This record gives sequence, C-alpha cells and structure tokens, in this order.
Amino acid sequence: MKKITLSLATLALLTVASEARDQIKMVGSSTVYPFASAVAEQLGATGGVPTPVVESTGTGGGMKMFCAGVGMNTPDITNASRRMKSSELAQCRANGVTDITEALIGYDGIVLGQNKSNAPLKLTREQIFFAIAELIPSEDGKTLIKNPNKKWSDIDATLPNRPIVVYGPPKSSGTRDSFEEMVMQHFTKKGKFASVYNAAGHKKYSKIRTDGAWIDSGENDNLIVQKLGKNRDAVGVFGYSFLEENGNKISGATIDGAAPTPALIASGKYPISRSLRFYIKNNHRGEVPALDKYVALFMSEKMIGDRGALKRLGLIPLAKSTRAANIKSAISHAPLKALSLMQK
Repeated sequence: MKKITLSLATLALLTVASEARDQIKMVGSSTVYPFASAVAEQLGATGGVPTPVVESTGTGGGMKMFCAGVGMNTPDITNASRRMKSSELAQCRANGVTDITEALIGYDGIVLGQNKSNAPLKLTREQIFFAIAELIPSEDGKTLIKNPNKKWSDIDATLPNRPIVVYGPPKSSGTRDSFEEMVMQHFTKKGKFASVYNAAGHKKYSKIRTDGAWIDSGENDNLIVQKLGKNRDAVGVFGYSFLEENGNKISGATIDGAAPTPALIASGKYPISRSLRFYIKNNHRGEVPALDKYVALFMSEKMIGDRGALKRLGLIPLAKSTRAANIKSAISHAPLKALSLMQK
C-alpha cells in the first residue's frame, strides 16, 4: 500500500511538472493591448524566454477567462481598462483564483475621434448622451422618449449637419464600461434631467440606442480608426493611445471644453479619463517562471516612467510617487483585497 502511495505522489509531481510552461498567456483590454504587446516583445527579445502570448478579448471577456480557474489552460494575466469588479473578484475566488496582484500602469483618456479632414468637433457629455442614448427626455423634460435625433445638428444647431454614426466598443469592453459610467451615467445621476430618469427607475441609465446610430465595432480599436478614414461622417470611441498613433489621420473632439491631451488626461481635467492596469494570477508563479520577469519589466521606469518606452505609444505616466508605490506593490506581489476595489 505504501508503494502505491509513493507512486501516486510521484505521478502527481510529474503531472505538475508537465503542466509548467515558459510562455506567459494573457488576455483582456484592447486599450492595454499595445502596451502589453510591446513589453511582451521586449521580454522575448532580451529575457531569455518565449515571447508571451497577448490576446485582445476586451476587459470583461478577459476577466471571465482569468477568473475561470487555476491551471495552465487559463491565463496568467488579464489586462484591464477599468478596475476589477467586486463580482469578478468573487467569481475568481469561487473558482480558486485566490492570490491576485493588481498592477496600475498609467492613465488613458477615452477619445471621440473623427476624420482629420473635418472641422474641429466640440462636444459636451450632454450632447453625446442625446446622440446615443436609447431614451432621452422629452422637450418639456417630464417624460422619457425614444431617441429621435438623426443628425448632430438635431441636438444643437451649432453642431455639424452630419448623421449620427458612432463606431464604438462592444459590451465586453472596459472602454465601453468606462464610457457608460463617465458619460451616460454621469448625465442621469447628476444632470439636470436626473429626476426624470430616477422617476422612471433609471438612476444609472446607460442604455445605448440600437437603431444604427451606434455600431459595435469589436475589440480591435485599430479597426475603428480605419473606419474613420473611410467614413468622414463617423465618430469613433477608443483609447487615447490610438489617437497618438494616428494623429495624421484623425483628430479628437474636445469634451466639455477640454482637449484629449496627456496633461489634461493625467490631471483629470479631461472628463473621460481612466487608469489602466493588469492583474496577475500569483497562483501560476511557480509553474510559469517567466511571470516574475514580465511583471518586473512592465513595472520598470524604462517602460512606464516619464521617459519610458510606453509613453511613446501613448501611455500617460503616473505621478512619480504614485508610480513608485505601484511598482513596489506589483513586484512584491501584494494581494488584491476587496476593499481596494472600492477606491477610485
């Protein structure tokens, strides 16, 4: 009996060893994708390990895959353009993903871009809401009606006489989550028509119209940029880094009087700003030795610092003191706690 027990133990060890892998697997945000890919390529070129596999699945899709469980058939990292939700953390823990570290890498702004050949576009969050919401207030502001606006000039005569065509991210995207929170829900929670939405049971209303004015365009923000090159009437919703990369083709609209610039995004004066991050499955560190190398490289000054390589790709660096604290937290594998998810 003892001999069989030893054989089973040996078999278990061999199984674990066979599952171990050198290549990191990560999923998640299309906004973080360019930065994660750049770090992955650098690690593959200089780190003595295979180049990590990076998939752009959207923040929500990445969280589902990341939290599905522990094992070499699940991702080691998920990239995110918003914070992990409490419900996602609960799902992770329910599936045995109990040791997670959050790594904050920098800031990003959500841009409403257009073909650069157009005249500059100046919008308010209220005007954006009236362009894409499924239900909007009636003229007297007392009831909600199905959105009748077909052109931007229908909302405000000072806006372009162009059809409302918005290429945007799908529901699985963290960019979509952030956009809905900072534009749609902001208007219905704090705007002058908040009472009519509250009365109708829509305290945090963010339903986007489905009559063709808004077009879900997948998780690849580059495709949205390409569509803007072909359709001068259209507006696209994507992360600032894609504006930075394609400034010769597209321009970003000012929102509530603020332009999407690094300084205004980092200061929070640009109203649709958010922080970017990735989550590490520490349960995999023993089986994926390259994981620590990747985290150390990503969270280095050479990557996310004021003169880091990722700044040239459009990442907006954290303040030095904030950056130092987050670098220390990520490299020391500080555990993610439920209370931290409540922080802004």
